Amino acid sequence: MLEMLELARANLENLRRNPYPGQGIIVGRDGSGENRVQVYWIMGRSENSRNRVFGQDLETGRVFTEAVDPAKVKDPSLIIYNAMMEWNDCFVVSNGEQTDFVINAFVRNWTLFDAMYSTSYEPDAPNYTPRISAVCFARSGHFQMAINRKSPWSEACDRHLYCFGKVQRGFGFCLTTYSGDGSPLPAFQGEPYPLLLKGDNNIKEVTGILWDVLNPENRVALAVKFINRDSGKSTIEIINKYAKV
Repeated sequence: MLEMLELARANLENLRRNPYPGQGIIVGRDGSGENRVQVYWIMGRSENSRNRVFGQDLETGRVFTEAVDPAKVKDPSLIIYNAMMEWNDCFVVSNGEQTDFVINAFVRNWTLFDAMYSTSYEPDAPNYTPRISAVCFARSGHFQMAINRKSPWSEACDRHLYCFGKVQRGFGFCLTTYSGDGSPLPAFQGEPYPLLLKGDNNIKEVTGILWDVLNPENRVALAVKFINRDSGKSTIEIINKYAKV
């Protein structure tokens, strides 16, 4: 446990020092153990990428991206999408259109892998941004994460699925789209890594701590969802860097 604590703490500091991890997903448990936690953030370097905020539908638990200034949108296909959705006991988060694919897959009694097999990495050459996704099952507390990224050998898509049967309270596992800044941007490599989720069962505190970790120049928006382990009810906290016009 001590070794994992030190690793998770070091990973949090590495994230703080990373100027551009891109979009990121965390799934885990809050410090009290009462809530499953889902986190999604957006970062951006271009005007089109930064022209976004998170909106939410409190009745359905849906979190979605919107344009700060619709007049400045150049290509909405990769920047406007549902980021978080819920269906029965399944809570989904992703960095693109596959959020809907995953929900539809579970409605049909399919799997996360089925959903990810129906899509690829993003067609945004030369970066070829990976598609990252995660599912939390509220009652069992199980988590699944997936990443679709371009093969290093060809235009083919490599698909990786990770399943977590149990996550210790106060910890989460993180996937990002990039490993750092660059041109082209280097895709994330390796498995989801453990991070500390500081703030116990206070969603505002957890959100504030994570927002402070992200690079101030490149962070755009952050959404944190708490899912009560007993009731399955969700609570959402959002921080947007920019305000809608």
